Amino acid sequence: MTEKPRAADPGATGSAPGGSATAGQGAGEEPRVVIRDKRKIGKTTEQAVTDTSAADAAADAPAEGLVEEVEVVVDEIEGEADAPVSGPPVVDAPAQPSEESAPANAPLGAELESLRAELDERTRDVQRVSAEYANYRKRVDRDRSLVQEQAIGTVLTALLPILDDLDRAREHGDLVGPFGSVAEQLTAALGKFGLTAFGEQGDPFDPTRHEAVAHQTSADVTEPTCVQVMRRGYQLGERLLRPALVAVADPE
Repeated sequence: MTEKPRAADPGATGSAPGGSATAGQGAGEEPRVVIRDKRKIGKTTEQAVTDTSAADAAADAPAEGLVEEVEVVVDEIEGEADAPVSGPPVVDAPAQPSEESAPANAPLGAELESLRAELDERTRDVQRVSAEYANYRKRVDRDRSLVQEQAIGTVLTALLPILDDLDRAREHGDLVGPFGSVAEQLTAALGKFGLTAFGEQGDPFDPTRHEAVAHQTSADVTEPTCVQVMRRGYQLGERLLRPALVAVADPE
């Protein structure tokens, strides 16, 4: 607030307002400091407003300077970002799992291992079942073939006496005309099932296939030999249905 000027004392100073202050010093009194304010009282408010505006402007001046400096710095950063980067590209390192995520992934890992173990077990079960089924099919096929062969063998064994009668009739010359044709067709039909006859005079004696009912010695043989066939034998494939009845001659 502006201080009002005080009026000078003419008696004390002994001079006009524009005079010198040395006159009072001769009277032994101390010199007094007189401050004169020539501003008018009516213009005080305007001067205060002017002073306030000047102070605000002065306060704003540094801020504007700072803004300009910030803007300059931002422009420089943007210019550096737009400039082409020379040198090898920068590759970010893979993010390392944090300690907080490790406990969260632990249940997932345990569940994954459990699923893998269960998958391996199911795979082994499927492989075992497949192997068992393959063995079952082989066993069934083998049993089916064996049953079929046994059934055919049973039927053919029942027909062997008929074949013996045909052989005796052939030896006596009775298989002539239509009867002989029927005998040949029957023998051919049974041969289609794998029936084969064995046992001829002069064959080496085989105890696994021949049944000896007579023995004799002969100088004409060098080994046991079938010299007479009394009844032919038959086999179905590798299976022996009936051995042949023969007379065997041993060397002397």
